[in-house]
Amino acid sequence: MKKILISDKLAEAGINYLHDQSDIQLHIETGLNEDGLCKIIGDYDALLIRSDTKVTKKVLQAAKRLKLIGRAGIGVDNVDLAAATEQGVIVMNTPDANATTTAELAVAHMMSLSRRLPTADRSIRAGKWERSRLMGSEVAHKTLGIIGFGTIGRIVAQRGLGLKMHVIAHDPFVTPEIFEELGVESVELDDLLRQSDYVTLHCPLIEKTRGLIGSSQLTMMKKEAMLINCARGGLIDEGALYDALKNGQIAGAALDVYEHEPPVNSPLLELDNIVFTPHLGASTTEAQVAVSVEIARQAVTFLKTGEAVNALNLPRLSAEELKRASEFMTLANILGKVLVNLAPKPLEKIEVALFGKAAEVEARPVSVSALIGVLSGQVSAPVNRVNAENIARRQGISLIESKTQETQDYLSLIKVAGHYADQSITLAGVLLGGRHPRLISIDQFDIEVVPIGTVLITRHDDKPGVISAISAVLGNADINISRMEVSTADDQNQAMAVISVSKPLTDDLLQQLCGIAAVHKATQINL
Repeated sequence: MKKILISDKLAEAGINYLHDQSDIQLHIETGLNEDGLCKIIGDYDALLIRSDTKVTKKVLQAAKRLKLIGRAGIGVDNVDLAAATEQGVIVMNTPDANATTTAELAVAHMMSLSRRLPTADRSIRAGKWERSRLMGSEVAHKTLGIIGFGTIGRIVAQRGLGLKMHVIAHDPFVTPEIFEELGVESVELDDLLRQSDYVTLHCPLIEKTRGLIGSSQLTMMKKEAMLINCARGGLIDEGALYDALKNGQIAGAALDVYEHEPPVNSPLLELDNIVFTPHLGASTTEAQVAVSVEIARQAVTFLKTGEAVNALNLPRLSAEELKRASEFMTLANILGKVLVNLAPKPLEKIEVALFGKAAEVEARPVSVSALIGVLSGQVSAPVNRVNAENIARRQGISLIESKTQETQDYLSLIKVAGHYADQSITLAGVLLGGRHPRLISIDQFDIEVVPIGTVLITRHDDKPGVISAISAVLGNADINISRMEVSTADDQNQAMAVISVSKPLTDDLLQQLCGIAAVHKATQINL
């Protein structure tokens, strides 16, 4: 008999599903603080939660029997994921169960802005009849621009196409085949902003996307354009949005999420051409039922069969497996991180090849670690060995792995190749002394790199003065060079430099480097 504890309020449909399982014993106790949860958690095999329960390291240490934490919803900020992994506890969520609800809210906001419904409602309540002042616009045959083409973005696209809209989207980590399959045009971000009548955001809030829409992006948009954010607060610079709405730079906006929630004292509240909702993306009866039933089913499946659907981590490897594979997994993960930063277009295929002693370990954990390196920080969900392949498949990325006992100048070697738009990039790495990762080549350039910290990679003409010019830009910015490796020239008389620097470069500094006449490209990677 497996025992499940539910410590947050779940919809009855999910609870009823669990009650129907003859080999599941269910207990519901909500409102527990950390100490209260610690007192009882030791008796349970699974814990199902929403956002109120805080699963801390202390709770996990008390959970001697616990095998699973199931989060009904997507966010797991209230779970100590590292501690759960250390304890060998699977953490899973339901990332797609409320996708339709969030997508429909974005469409509802688009309609509300188009027909000025909140203003019309207030007008009627004030005893007015302002038909001429409240002239709206149709969405049919207008351009809908979607930033972020994951599950929610694709549902919005389908709804837009059904409304006879021209749909374009920007997502640098989705392959052209995915866009083509759904009948959506893939465009660069600047082009999307210039072309769209409606811009809706459906991307994760990560370091690269924070402040994604600022004053310069708002300036690119049409004066009659509308901006919608039902994704994450922080994607839009709210100060810049206020100025754009106040000055008529864009016609309107709708927000369901905010930099600070609730948005008390926000100057945006003063404006009439913006619509607000209080983070209602998942707030429908259907969505609450969906996440409740989905997490209940996932929990039962895991407890009965061991299949971990939508798992965010894995139980620890055995000591022997960890000893044999972990260093190669680390190396593959580093190569994946470098690869995705060097690729100028979305990757369509990843090939991982193990040579020599590297081929003596299981290939799949190593190749999946390369995938994790490619995907981490590029998608909203945490990426790990359980979900990496599913996420890659959803992004249109295939994985091919191979291994051979033959060696290529080194006792053990890993190659990771990324393919995109009929081109490819191939990286090779080794473990010095069996445990020190080194990047030893990038395409045709042989170059030994210690892959830690912030690394700057340049392609430049092989001639005197180039390295001096690069060093001068860094020196003038008070950035120290800790390591530098420069390759020999290729048949086009181009060389590569890999420079480890003391701190990250700003976008302006990267532009200065690219402004050096002999420098063709400069890429910064944080490892």
